[in-house]
Amino acid sequence: MLKQAALITFASSAAALQAPGLQVLQRSLHTRLLASSGAGKSFTRLRSTTCPAQAHEPTTALERGAVLRGAVAAVVAAVAPTTARAADAVDYKAVAADIAKIIKSDPDKGPTFLRLAWHSSGDYSKQARDGGSRGGTIRFKEELAHGGNAGLAKAVKWLEPVKKAHPGASYADIFTLAGVVAIKEANGPVIGWSSGRVDEPVSSVAPDGRLPNADMGSPAKTADHLRDGVFYRMGFDDREIVALSGAHALGRCHPDASGYDGPWTPTPTTLNNGYYSLLLNVEWTPRAWDGPFQYEDPSKKLMMLPSDLLLVTDKKFAKYTKQYARDNARFFADFAAAFQKLEENGCSGLTPTEWA
Repeated sequence: MLKQAALITFASSAAALQAPGLQVLQRSLHTRLLASSGAGKSFTRLRSTTCPAQAHEPTTALERGAVLRGAVAAVVAAVAPTTARAADAVDYKAVAADIAKIIKSDPDKGPTFLRLAWHSSGDYSKQARDGGSRGGTIRFKEELAHGGNAGLAKAVKWLEPVKKAHPGASYADIFTLAGVVAIKEANGPVIGWSSGRVDEPVSSVAPDGRLPNADMGSPAKTADHLRDGVFYRMGFDDREIVALSGAHALGRCHPDASGYDGPWTPTPTTLNNGYYSLLLNVEWTPRAWDGPFQYEDPSKKLMMLPSDLLLVTDKKFAKYTKQYARDNARFFADFAAAFQKLEENGCSGLTPTEWA
């Protein structure tokens, strides 16, 4: 950028030269541009069109300045890609492939990437018009320190080699892409994804307290929290709340992160509607342990959170839980639509991008 500015200033100040001096300056500029860019062919074509041998010789300062400024601007445009061009050059299929390699090497990282994408997006506020995935701010320690993000610093670290290999991709795009790649690698649906998020500074970190809590002390308070405190704030309805909760089919809780313990399903690296079937068909009882209140199945190998059981006890939620338990295709379709909406909330200027 400094080199481009210097050349343009160089051209502007030359406007006072007489024609012979201008010819010398043009040759000097030609040589300097060739040496700095290697764009010999581009400049030769430019010179043949802007300075033909039989063309009118510029005689006034205005004409001479216009010739040189036009020449420099054209060459700069030809040899120095803009930021937009650099972004367009990112091969997002290659980015997705690199993320998939990480998951294939350790399938348990997939659910963590999904949680990273979810939490980087889930602090969006439709009213305040802030938060969401757009700025990639979950990379900052200030956001990672939010209570709901415990344990996610490692996921950001796992993706650093991907950022290094694809510097033109923003952190915000990499984090959200990791979410849809993780779902695909878990045998879930291929979800639409768009690129174009621009990383923002730490000052853009949204307030803490916007992510879902598993237990607010009673089923009624937890239901109000999920609806009014979290999902309605982002523009979701009850169907979408139940669909997005299906992400609990993947992964497990860790005492050193959320405080809870155990997997929701016996297949924590595979996405399917088994989560809903388990909710409806298993007898869940309170677990007697030193940690926070949670439920366990008769085998004591699986667990559910108070917010999970709400999908059965709340009548408005329960009708969708029953639908998804019966129809995996319906669950996949609704989950894909809701997850894409989650990742795009609050973003602007995105471009639908083929990644799979």
